[in-house]
Amino acid sequence: MKSKVLERTPLVRAVICLMAGIVIGDSLQITIPLLPVFAGGVLVALLLWKYEHLQTIAIGICFVVLGSLLIQRQQPERVMTAEISQQQMSRIDRSKTFFLRQRVKLLERLQREGLEGDVYAVVAAMALGDKSALTKDLKNVYSLTGASHVLALSGLHLGIIYTLISFLIVGRRWQMVSQLICILSIWTFVFLVGMSVSVVRSAIMLTIYALLSLGHRDKMSVNTLAFAALVMLVVSPRSLFDIGFQMSFMAVLSILLWMPVFMGVFSERFLMEHRWVKWGWGMMAVSVAAQTGVAPLIAYYFGRFSSYFLLTNFIVIPAATLILYLSLAVLLIPSLAYLLIYIVTKLNAVLSYIATIPGASIDGLHPTLLQVSMVYVIILAVYLLLTYIPANGGYR
Repeated sequence: MKSKVLERTPLVRAVICLMAGIVIGDSLQITIPLLPVFAGGVLVALLLWKYEHLQTIAIGICFVVLGSLLIQRQQPERVMTAEISQQQMSRIDRSKTFFLRQRVKLLERLQREGLEGDVYAVVAAMALGDKSALTKDLKNVYSLTGASHVLALSGLHLGIIYTLISFLIVGRRWQMVSQLICILSIWTFVFLVGMSVSVVRSAIMLTIYALLSLGHRDKMSVNTLAFAALVMLVVSPRSLFDIGFQMSFMAVLSILLWMPVFMGVFSERFLMEHRWVKWGWGMMAVSVAAQTGVAPLIAYYFGRFSSYFLLTNFIVIPAATLILYLSLAVLLIPSLAYLLIYIVTKLNAVLSYIATIPGASIDGLHPTLLQVSMVYVIILAVYLLLTYIPANGGYR
């Protein structure tokens, strides 16, 4: 099970350097002009093509300087916000406004079909990214049980939509056209739900996934995630300080790293022969992997750890899939609204019960930034230790 993740992820080093530069640029008042420094660094890196290690160091320094340059160039933009807002909106702003109006119309249709109260709030959040109807009590129930992630649109939701679209249109003879339709559909949905950080990240990754699938290459990898991070941070370096950005990327990174470790417990042959074991173990592996990535951040920002997150995910992930599919179906066949209402009502009831179980969450956690960093160092050390232990073939 020897891992070659670190050897095959050159973009990860670039992202780390870019992040370091953003933090430095935001924390320090740098007076020297960074653009000439960056240009000079690029030139030096090109001249060092015969010296691989020195060139790698030079490229890393370039990304650090680039991060500082990007974050500093955003400072005057905040001063000019009022002036810019009075000018004619750009095409992308007009597009966002158009799609948000369509979202309002879709939400009104759902209400006309009888969705109201907590049922409407959950469907609006899961299917269309509108969390304005969520009450404090409902948010608390989902938070206590570790189910808040299904209320915030992310890779889970886009993955479900991508799978559905692929199932409906993908054909071997027209693969390029079908993948293009998938990409356009995904980005249409991204605009429709307001272009949140986690949705944009997921859309970038799915776009790369779809394009790479045409060449039958490695579609979803740590490098893919790193590329998505590079794009988002170059466009908007302040995204680095967004909680949603941090949790979204840490969850996906943790899944990409830990899933091969967990799935390696059983042999591939055993899993192929026992499909239910494969499904159950896969669900558990994804849940534990994602929680490993975000638990330190949740403790740092919210002071909480949900004890029954594993049980919750076995319930909410299949339910979220049904809710997304039924939400689309209700817009086409209104008579199915009763089924959607029933499932969401039962889901809310089950989560409310889990939230009342003693020890549902551990509150009052207040780790420092240094402590959170050390936890991630320990997690990485355990991962490296496990991946470099020779595999014995797992369970047969």
